[in-house]
Amino acid sequence: MAGSNIKSRYLTQKTAMVLLVTATLLVVVPIILIIIYMIANGYSALSWDFLTQPPAQAGKAGGILPAIIGTIYLMLGTIIFALPVGVTAGIYLSEYARNNWVTRLVNMAIINLAGVPSIVFGLFGLGVFVMTLNLGMSLIAASLTLAAQALAMTITTSREAITAVPKEYREGSLAIGVSRWQTIRYVVLPQASPGILTGAILAMSRAAGETAPIIVVGAAFLVGGLPGSPFDRFMALPYHLYTVSAHIPGMPADIKWGVALVLIAMVLFFNILVTLVRFKSRKR
Repeated sequence: MAGSNIKSRYLTQKTAMVLLVTATLLVVVPIILIIIYMIANGYSALSWDFLTQPPAQAGKAGGILPAIIGTIYLMLGTIIFALPVGVTAGIYLSEYARNNWVTRLVNMAIINLAGVPSIVFGLFGLGVFVMTLNLGMSLIAASLTLAAQALAMTITTSREAITAVPKEYREGSLAIGVSRWQTIRYVVLPQASPGILTGAILAMSRAAGETAPIIVVGAAFLVGGLPGSPFDRFMALPYHLYTVSAHIPGMPADIKWGVALVLIAMVLFFNILVTLVRFKSRKR
């Protein structure tokens, strides 16, 4: 009887493992095939001039340097505005807020905020940052719009990372006379930093790929040069890819795939960079 139970559990574990591996392959294999297809079709467009020159002839010639720089500015601006607010809100909700109906209402609002369509955030940015605050169609208005969109993600990941820190760490710190804020600053946050950085990675990746919000708050298909200040208009790879793919007749296919390949490579580069920082932080 005991041997039969052991064999049944073994078969259950093997079946579960096969299902998990199958599900993983169903997710990973299509992504790998897409990347391979993208490389095969866009590799021929990559060159030094393509990466370092501004576009010419409505994007049919020249390069995509302003779009690359504009995307980097957007990613950095999103993190600069979203991460401090998101982490601060996560600290308050997990360490200071009482478990009452107000806190539950705020948590529900954060969850709902994550499901708002991106174009709605674009209209919000147009009404608040462009018109009300008079920031104009600019890089800073787009960064603030994407930061507002990323807030739900950064708050949620920060709160979960802080909550996951064992209570014994807090109790041990408080027991030796350390203040509550010092405990959070020197004990909780270092332990939660890998999870917080995960939220930063997701926010940056989403900001790099957004098109709808930035169209209405400052993105342009062609500009005279690189942004000279946060109040200038800018180019971005997602919008550039959308335009050359859908609105420019006679656009060579390798240029379309080349722009997509550069965008994917940029997102992967920043993800790997922040992952290395997270790994070193966790190890430390």
